[in-house]
Amino acid sequence: MASQAYQITSPSTLTLTTLPTPVPSPGPNEVLLRLHATSLNYRDILVIDHSPAYPVRAKQNLIPFSDGAGVISTVGPGSRWKAGDRVVLHPNPWLHGNDARGFDVRTVFGGGETDGTARRWMVVSDENLVKMPKGMGMEEASTMFTAGATAFRSLFHNGAVKAGPGVRVLTQGTGGVSCFAIMLAAAAGAEVVATSSSDEKLEFAKKLGATHLINYRKHPDWDKEVLSVTDGKGVDLVCDVVGAGSIEKTIKATAFGGFVSVMGMLGEDFAKPVDIMTDLLFGAKTLQGQLGASSREVFEEMSAFMEKHDLHPPVAQVFEFEQAEEALKALTTLTVPGKIVVRC
Repeated sequence: MASQAYQITSPSTLTLTTLPTPVPSPGPNEVLLRLHATSLNYRDILVIDHSPAYPVRAKQNLIPFSDGAGVISTVGPGSRWKAGDRVVLHPNPWLHGNDARGFDVRTVFGGGETDGTARRWMVVSDENLVKMPKGMGMEEASTMFTAGATAFRSLFHNGAVKAGPGVRVLTQGTGGVSCFAIMLAAAAGAEVVATSSSDEKLEFAKKLGATHLINYRKHPDWDKEVLSVTDGKGVDLVCDVVGAGSIEKTIKATAFGGFVSVMGMLGEDFAKPVDIMTDLLFGAKTLQGQLGASSREVFEEMSAFMEKHDLHPPVAQVFEFEQAEEALKALTTLTVPGKIVVRC
């Protein structure tokens, strides 16, 4: 049985290839997975471009992309799964707990020496699979790991502040991580303050569960608006996807003892010098970078949470398998809330 896949044949060049070897049979504690959808992340562009901004260089002919969802075709000896199970990929070796030292960027699917999900068939270890929430479509489920688990861990496993009733959460924009953060925080009963660049996007954030809406183009000093809608106290928890470009205002909008989880570096000024020490120190605030979405254990918790609350991640646009390059271009110019997905 032949299998098609995309490979990085040279920097910035993605080539659709029929692999020279047939799809292998699964070994002990493995399954053969028929992938049905993969969602794209900015990290995929860095890997394909061999960008120095990504810490691991892709091998020759690497199959890119890390996220995916599919149906198990056959199982190997001792596998805990069965044929027909609908699953989501957990694309890294971090299996248990919340200690980020369990994460290894060198072995994440679709980067370095480890092939990813830009293909139709894939042999996967039992350990790299999570049950798909009931009632969720393949395209939706394929968005869950990188964007969803990143937001979930920041909201519920940061070690300082947990999203829930009485907790105020700040989100930025309507990209994949932010959409998940709004949905998850609101489902947990938190009060969500959402910022974005347009009233249309903010209306979308409201549908996801945001309570307070701030257009940062209309309100350049949006941190003051955050303080205004929180009785001058600020938010308890921030899911920050912008980084240095707005981190000073982000910290000012954070309450005493609050927590800022930095999960992105959007914007051209992501590396600019910033002055944050005084506000951090005298506000008893915590600033933490998050690389590595979550362990499988936390991802399983997230999947169960989404099933319990019947949450459905927004998908901005779906492309067919032969349109993967178009999908990557769409990712760089995305103006619609949600994630870009490629059917496999």
